[in-house]
Amino acid sequence: MSALTLLANTDCHINAGCAFPAPGLHSFQYKPIFSVGGIEFTKPMLLAVICMVIVVGFFWAAFNKPKLVPGKLQLVGEIGYNFIAKSIATEVIGKKGKQYIPFLMSIFFFVWLMNIMSIIPLAQFPATSRFAFPVALALLVFVTYMFLTFKTHGLKGGVKNLVWIEGLPKPLVPLIILLEFIQNVITRPFTLAVRLWANMFAGHMLIVMFSAAAWYLVTPSFLSVVAGGSLLLAIGMTAFEVLIQFLQAYIFTLLAAIYISGALEEAH
Repeated sequence: MSALTLLANTDCHINAGCAFPAPGLHSFQYKPIFSVGGIEFTKPMLLAVICMVIVVGFFWAAFNKPKLVPGKLQLVGEIGYNFIAKSIATEVIGKKGKQYIPFLMSIFFFVWLMNIMSIIPLAQFPATSRFAFPVALALLVFVTYMFLTFKTHGLKGGVKNLVWIEGLPKPLVPLIILLEFIQNVITRPFTLAVRLWANMFAGHMLIVMFSAAAWYLVTPSFLSVVAGGSLLLAIGMTAFEVLIQFLQAYIFTLLAAIYISGALEEAH
């Protein structure tokens, strides 16, 4: 639920004898738009579909008929491509990174757009603040990581790549194997999903909290000054959130590239 939606649904102010309409988990719940076969289609799902269509549609339009002298759309697309190619793909993975640029581009721009939805009028909700979306994206990266690990090294080599470290004292081998397994197979997808989700969840909650507080404190009394301060904090948090939205998309994509690079490397 966006801050504006929360405020539009209440006339509650501090001098009206009502409690502060504090945002909570209900601020992230939406009534289904429609249902198909028992599956409820909600606003976050709609936003995810819109973001997917925008990413696919934009890059298709930009590169469908590339020209030697690019037009404005192709130029923007090339800037996005070069950003991912140079700062993530080839920088992290190396020469082999070129073949993974489309995958990394898709992840970055899809995540970034879903994050940006929190500041877009009418949308005003980051789809990635719903845990299912970061989990699905993290699983996609994890499956790619596992696939490349075993495709590159085979079954025995893949297992060695995941859990084995050369030169360890024999008494430490069982413990290190266990720790490496937990880190590479369990912790990686979990932290990848939680990092993105937690930042988007917290950011949206803070913006809604300060916006609701500004509305609640608006009175003819001196509290209006406090309400103005809360509104300024909401605006400041929104501006700061724009930076966080980009950074979280970048970090998510960077970690995906690091995992791919690890899958292609020899066992350590």
